[in-house]
Amino acid sequence: MNRNRRNPLKTNDRCTFYSRQKRDFAIPHAAGWGALATRIALILALLSCFLAPPSGAQNAERAKALSRKVMCMCGGCNDTAGTCNHTGGAFSGPCDTAKAMQKEVAERVNRGDSDDLVLQSFVQEYGPTVLPEPPRKGFTWLVWIMPVVAPLIALYLIWEVVRRWRRHALLPAGGPSVPPELLDRARREADRESHE
Repeated sequence: MNRNRRNPLKTNDRCTFYSRQKRDFAIPHAAGWGALATRIALILALLSCFLAPPSGAQNAERAKALSRKVMCMCGGCNDTAGTCNHTGGAFSGPCDTAKAMQKEVAERVNRGDSDDLVLQSFVQEYGPTVLPEPPRKGFTWLVWIMPVVAPLIALYLIWEVVRRWRRHALLPAGGPSVPPELLDRARREADRESHE
């Protein structure tokens, strides 16, 4: 071991310690380009791992989730393509229509299409009934607000009817006043008829 060399950690000369550190990590001009290229390649390789397109398992999960957002158009069930399951008899499982729809969804997902693009392609092919939930725009927004608004309107109408009935019940029963002579005559005739 070389005793002439000072230990930079035990010295009070901090400038020497820090300058020696900088010199150890500095990239020499001649040999540094190869090391710099290696470091850049390593950084790019790590970034490509994070920015890589989704794997097959992620695509399969995404396709399965999307197939649950599309109705099976076989006409024999009211299930989504992802949950279509005809039970009983000799056949059990998703129908051929649901299988074809699931396959088409998987192909579009593997192609890199967005979720909205996949759903729009099915809407163009089958119409808006292919979606289990109507879109929240245009005229179909009524489907979303009517379950709340309709009962409120019904409660208001019931309240109004009851309020009007109560108001009519509080009014005294009346009509045109009957002269006392007519009342006496009606009583006499009623008495005569009851005695006969």
